[in-house]
Amino acid sequence: MMNSKRNALGRGLSAILRNPKTDITDNRTDEKNLVASTSEIAIEDIQINPFQPRVNFEKEKIYELAESIKELGIIQPITVRKLGYNKFQLISGERRLKASKELGLKSIPSFIRIANDEQMLEMALVENIQRENLNPIEIAISFQRLIKECNLTQEECGNKLGKKRSTITNFLRLLKLPLEIQDGLKKDKISIGHARALINIKSEKNQLNIFNDIIDNGFSVREVEQIAKDFSDRNYNYSAKRKKIDSDDIIPFGHQKKLFDLSKSLNVEIKLKRNKKGNGKIIIPFTDDDKLSEIFNKIKV
Repeated sequence: MMNSKRNALGRGLSAILRNPKTDITDNRTDEKNLVASTSEIAIEDIQINPFQPRVNFEKEKIYELAESIKELGIIQPITVRKLGYNKFQLISGERRLKASKELGLKSIPSFIRIANDEQMLEMALVENIQRENLNPIEIAISFQRLIKECNLTQEECGNKLGKKRSTITNFLRLLKLPLEIQDGLKKDKISIGHARALINIKSEKNQLNIFNDIIDNGFSVREVEQIAKDFSDRNYNYSAKRKKIDSDDIIPFGHQKKLFDLSKSLNVEIKLKRNKKGNGKIIIPFTDDDKLSEIFNKIKV
């Protein structure tokens, strides 16, 4: 009895996978077009998701996930859609797929769905935005694609993702910033608060000058908001002394901000020097023993 049931289920799934009529080239959007089946699928038969909002995957995180899969197996199957016989396209679970490839696995447990391109994009966006830590620019691009490629309004986009229309609007505005600033936001050189303050500055030259000063001087969001008000109709000149440095020598914004705050607290200009290997030193100048004692008291040494 159990065997007959198992064989019946097997034939049903097999029929779904072999049926060319379940290809996603049609535009049906009813429930019959979505298949909630699970199966082991050959990794070589799975194509990468072209609608994936995330662009960069940290290799270290992939290796960590691979070790977890090696020990515990894949607890949550990936989700794919059927393209044709033995052809599938990833909807969600790219990290799990990459980690499985690292381990040299031949197959992976998968939920099988049948969806058209619009459904595919929507599912990929919802899965990734809700489960992954996308950077603000990746989120903004995802919203933009959903609106343009699925012909949605900002309000409809917000409804699908459970977000307010104002949230969608604020993220989309980030894409109006110069590419250099967008790249700085992606690399965490500035915060999304800084970026939103820069949006309110009309002049692109001013935006870039202030952006460079944020990095070099550790301006807070509130300071940038004030600068935006003060220089709304006049030129802002880049105040920091620029020097050529390798990308490896760039100090992360968070560290710069702490250094700036400490300099302000001690009322001295603190300098941080670092080499390509990451080694370095912090220099705190003082004029006499009294100033040195004052510094020690403030930093509680």
